[in-house]
Amino acid sequence: MDSALEYHTAKALLEWQVELGATEAICDAPINRYEAPEKPKPRKAAAQPAPAVATSDIDPVTDARRAAKAATSLPALQEALANYPHCDLKRGARNTVFADGNPAARLMLVGEAPGRDEDQQGKPFVGRAGQLLDKMLAAIGLSRTSDDPAQSAYITNVLPWRPPQNRDPKPEEIAMLLPFVERHVELANPDVIVLVGNISCQAALGRRGITRLRGQWTQAYGKPALPMFHPAYLLRNPHAKREAWADLLELKARLKGDA
Repeated sequence: MDSALEYHTAKALLEWQVELGATEAICDAPINRYEAPEKPKPRKAAAQPAPAVATSDIDPVTDARRAAKAATSLPALQEALANYPHCDLKRGARNTVFADGNPAARLMLVGEAPGRDEDQQGKPFVGRAGQLLDKMLAAIGLSRTSDDPAQSAYITNVLPWRPPQNRDPKPEEIAMLLPFVERHVELANPDVIVLVGNISCQAALGRRGITRLRGQWTQAYGKPALPMFHPAYLLRNPHAKREAWADLLELKARLKGDA
């Protein structure tokens, strides 16, 4: 009982002190705070220099030209392209889509950019548009799987990485990757080039408007070039297949005449 009485008494005294405004516990003996040694002030941390901002005076286009020019073979060019660090499209892509078909083919097709199926498989023109392209080539006796350079086709794109949501490539993206396309054509050295779609025409000719450009022979990458509708456009606009068939016949005649 005595211990219980002492507890309640002590508790009552503590509550009374709290009511008076006591907010801190004190020692058994009083402390003269005027004589107490002053607590050392915390030392301020030495001012750290601001982190240096990573800057680079390397121009992406210049660096692309240097890397492309250094490649002396198609495998070396593919490796240089895969290691190229300046294009943000690479970060969101699954694969670097370099090329497909026979590199010795007389005909080289330059498309626009990979889509979902191409990004997954790492090859150009393997989706619905690619299947239509294979049928178009077969209609004039060509195939990407043929070993005969006269009957085969070699296929690449302006961009090796898929743009988000299949958006059109930005001008700066085309500019920084164009040196790789130019070197690609130089190393493959085809007799004839087909520019497949608007983006391919923009990269090679500096012009768009495939409905005006298609079917008219021009020069691109130092080679005779024929702009044609993209197969994806033909899937959306079947009425344009008539013009595409005329372009295929023109292409066949050119290849036969140059044989």
